[in-house]
Amino acid sequence: MYKILTLNKISPSGLDHFDRKSYTYGTEMENPDAIIVRSAIMHDMEFGEKTVAIARAGTGVNNIPVDRCTEKGICVFNTPGGNANAVKELVICGLLLASRKIIPGIEFAKTLKDTPEANVAKQAEKGKSAFTGPEIKNKKLGVIGLGAIGVLVANAAKGLGMEVYGYDPYLSVDAAWNVSSTIFHAKSMKDIFATCDYISVHVPLTNETRDLICESSIAGMKDGVRILNFSRGELVNTTDIIEALGTGKVAAYVTDFISEDILGVPGVIAIPHLGASTPESEENCARMAVFELVDYLENGNINNSVNMPNANMQRTVAHRVCVYHKNIPSMISQITGTFTSANVNINDMLNRSRGDIAYTMVDVDEEVTPDIVNTIRNIDGIVRVRVVK
Repeated sequence: MYKILTLNKISPSGLDHFDRKSYTYGTEMENPDAIIVRSAIMHDMEFGEKTVAIARAGTGVNNIPVDRCTEKGICVFNTPGGNANAVKELVICGLLLASRKIIPGIEFAKTLKDTPEANVAKQAEKGKSAFTGPEIKNKKLGVIGLGAIGVLVANAAKGLGMEVYGYDPYLSVDAAWNVSSTIFHAKSMKDIFATCDYISVHVPLTNETRDLICESSIAGMKDGVRILNFSRGELVNTTDIIEALGTGKVAAYVTDFISEDILGVPGVIAIPHLGASTPESEENCARMAVFELVDYLENGNINNSVNMPNANMQRTVAHRVCVYHKNIPSMISQITGTFTSANVNINDMLNRSRGDIAYTMVDVDEEVTPDIVNTIRNIDGIVRVRVVK
């Protein structure tokens, strides 16, 4: 029986995909085999020896100690695309909110509550001129990052009549197939900055992307640019964006990530992280997380890992050994040599690497003895050995 710890309220419709005969799950599980998490902070969490996987029901994994998990041989998954449509819809909403001063208009309308009924419409007409804003049709939108969400945003904005420019130096084949052929390919972010009236950022947070939007990048943008950030708060330097809003260089900043310093700043539309807050998104992400964990726990296959190479091999026999190890010379020969020395035939094998780490799956005809596992485990550079049946 596999034990799954849930750290947040995970969609029951997603968790229902666990086979109750083989899995038990809940918020109180000691030394679980795997963990499903949404936004709970795990950096101070200790992991038991049985824990081999963590699945993030969402895309960002900043709440997970990925480096420490890598050292312990814990596979960390995310669910790219599971919440893509939900975030896309909120980004499109953000485009409109950035332009039309809808929120200030609604707040103004509330002030008319105690106005004599005969004068409400008159006062509304008189005051509405303060909330004039431009249409988005025929305006230029720059999308930085054409992953699952960025592609959807770009295509949707094009459908709304915008002139869309996309930039992504790491554009995947799948994304390239999905992005509309009518999207202009920008050669650099500087082209986006200099050209676009609206800029929407859809990149992961790394050391290279932190403060992507800052004083120097804002200086290269058009006057009155409107910036949207639905990826990670740290992609935008809040001190610099506040200053740019004050000078009028930036007309509006819409973000799904609240920090105290931006609250109440004129021109800031701060949304309380609602991007994936739809029942459909939560169910999609939970379902994907469950499928990833099940395939890893039962078959050793890896899909959508952020710290291990993707690896898939069809089961041909009942006994499979999964070895997570350093990507150094002679590892494969030492692993296979262990089976040869034990007179165990290897039926099939797969090796994949990702930077300094590697993952090897070996299918054998006979049951794997503890002696074989211990011999492999004692090879210098081995991080974790698992036997799945």
